[in-house]
Amino acid sequence: MTRHLLRDDDLTTAEQSEILDLAIELKKDRFAVKALEGPQTVAVIFDKSSTRTRVSFAVGIADLGGSPLIISTANSQLGGKETPADTARVLERQVAAIVWRTYAQAGLEQMAQGTTVPVVNALSDDFHPCQLLADLLTIREHKGDLQGLTLTFFGDGKSNMAHSYILACVTAGMHVRVTSPESYSPRADVIADADRLAVTTGGSVTLYTDANEAAAGADVIVTDTWVSMGKEEEKLSRLRDLGAYKVTGETMTLAKDDAIFIHCLPADRGYEVDAEVIDGPQSVVWDEAENRLHAQKALLVWLLRQK
Repeated sequence: MTRHLLRDDDLTTAEQSEILDLAIELKKDRFAVKALEGPQTVAVIFDKSSTRTRVSFAVGIADLGGSPLIISTANSQLGGKETPADTARVLERQVAAIVWRTYAQAGLEQMAQGTTVPVVNALSDDFHPCQLLADLLTIREHKGDLQGLTLTFFGDGKSNMAHSYILACVTAGMHVRVTSPESYSPRADVIADADRLAVTTGGSVTLYTDANEAAAGADVIVTDTWVSMGKEEEKLSRLRDLGAYKVTGETMTLAKDDAIFIHCLPADRGYEVDAEVIDGPQSVVWDEAENRLHAQKALLVWLLRQK
């Protein structure tokens, strides 16, 4: 059966842990596994601009012995004359996997439906599961076992990052706190899905409007940009609405003494996070950025093995 990663809860707790274990091994020896030797080609499609996603997938596919085919939708038929499903039917006869950084989650679901090669969500408006695998790998490296850890997300609870933290971390048995204004609360269906997961994983998700209360005793502090790509006109309103949820040095003092700070990047210093935090001793954002490479390689290897 062909497996895909379209959202974080497409993986069970055991499967998520298996991928993280493999990522740790691949980080120790980058060229030990040649799952794509031939070289086989992986199509990496971009609707949105990218630094970390583009570099980490291109390098990772090459590390695995494959060839990355970078496609811009602006220079292809996808999204124009051709549906995602039809594009997938063309690509699956020539590539080993399809990676797509896009807008609508529905497009990814259409592409994956009936496709014979794995489809990977490299970011959509709803979820960012590849980033979460890298983040969980980073947390595990610095904090050990994920089970029972508390992660607090600051800012826009309706964002794709907040949704992915909720699902991926609850899958890992972590306790997720999301602190935001009520008008920025996560989607109700995502919370409901996380609550169902929590019954078996022991994790939890809790919503806070008080940022200081949410930070108290946390193991991991995390935020994300307040202004998503293509929505720059929202910056002033976001600053007004989310200003109380900036991660500051004081925020970090409320968390555990050995708490770490993560941010998926790019960061807007002085807006969602102060420079003293992201450049400070508790920040592990550069490890996190590197781990996109190792986590995504492990994901591709794992998906190909399932097929």
